[in-house]
Amino acid sequence: MASAFVVGEKFRRRVTELLEKTKFSLPVELKAELCAVIEKPEPATLPFSTARKLKKYLQDEGHPFYLHELLEDSSLHLPEVVKPPRNPELVARLEKIKARLANEEYNRMTRNVNTQEINRNGTLADFGQQVRSVKTVLVTVFNFLVTVVATFACSYMGSQYLFTETTARVISAMIAASVVGLAELYVLVRTMEGELGEL
Repeated sequence: MASAFVVGEKFRRRVTELLEKTKFSLPVELKAELCAVIEKPEPATLPFSTARKLKKYLQDEGHPFYLHELLEDSSLHLPEVVKPPRNPELVARLEKIKARLANEEYNRMTRNVNTQEINRNGTLADFGQQVRSVKTVLVTVFNFLVTVVATFACSYMGSQYLFTETTARVISAMIAASVVGLAELYVLVRTMEGELGEL
């Protein structure tokens, strides 16, 4: 908290003039304090108590200038805040708490990791599971293709009783194969959704 002013050149000049005038008699204590402030090297500080005494003197004597005019180029003197030393027991306790919190966060991040299942090269069971997964996908794609091709063939052969032109037979076979293919895709997607939901 501020307790003094850092006086500027205007204050020094005006107070020097005030001290040199003989018609105004300054109190001895105030005169000594002002002389001490002016004689100090830069930056000189003026305590608030001395500023109050000077203000009272200027008011009582009816001087033509006021205290705020004297302190126009001055600033507040803010003392440097000295931080108290930290308690070593408190510092040690805080370090323990930080370490414990970091350990809890690490455990929370790694709680679903099973170190026994992790193997750098993988196991034969993992390879077998991957092969079964690939086999299932290949069988599903093959089944889709066979279904669509069989539907096209049946529709093409069966449409010969309705249409005599080849173009009409191919178009009707394509429409039937597309409908069956879309139905097959719908069933496949629903099945995959069910399997993914179980995981």
